[in-house]
Amino acid sequence: MQIRIFYLLPLIALLLQGCLVFHSASYEIKLENNASGTVEVYIKDIRSDAMNSFVLNEDKNQLFQYYLKSGEFISQMKDEGKNIFDRKLFVSEGKLNGTVKYSFDDISKVEGIVYQDPFYFLTIGLEDSVVSTNGEIIISQDHKRIMWDNSIKTLKFEMFSTDVEEGNLTDLTKYLEE
Repeated sequence: MQIRIFYLLPLIALLLQGCLVFHSASYEIKLENNASGTVEVYIKDIRSDAMNSFVLNEDKNQLFQYYLKSGEFISQMKDEGKNIFDRKLFVSEGKLNGTVKYSFDDISKVEGIVYQDPFYFLTIGLEDSVVSTNGEIIISQDHKRIMWDNSIKTLKFEMFSTDVEEGNLTDLTKYLEE
């Protein structure tokens, strides 16, 4: 019996693989004061790494039903201090992209950004790739930090996520209108 379970584990792991992945995420944070404001997150080139049709259907349901249309997602984000007022998926240059816009009353709810007068800063791992920012990147032995002076009222940064051109990823553009 234990031998059968041992042989089933890799098969189960293979069948349960699947995840939505994307090329990069851009953030534009418009500050109303030191703690509150609005955010627009732009997700570029969303794909699935599902290895079979069952998991692909789960990924499509998660993206097109849960993230795009469900009130449950809005409630979950509200519990996290993000008050979503707009969300869209669209095809641009043949790639599926998305935007989410939300307001916040606590800047730390936006990817853990911290305000310590006179600076805003975002601390990330050394392995994380910053594509662009209107802040200053400071690299230490343990982490990277993006810093913005509080005179800047729109904080911007773009983070690289995955090289979606490599590997066996499923393009989701054709499922947008289903």
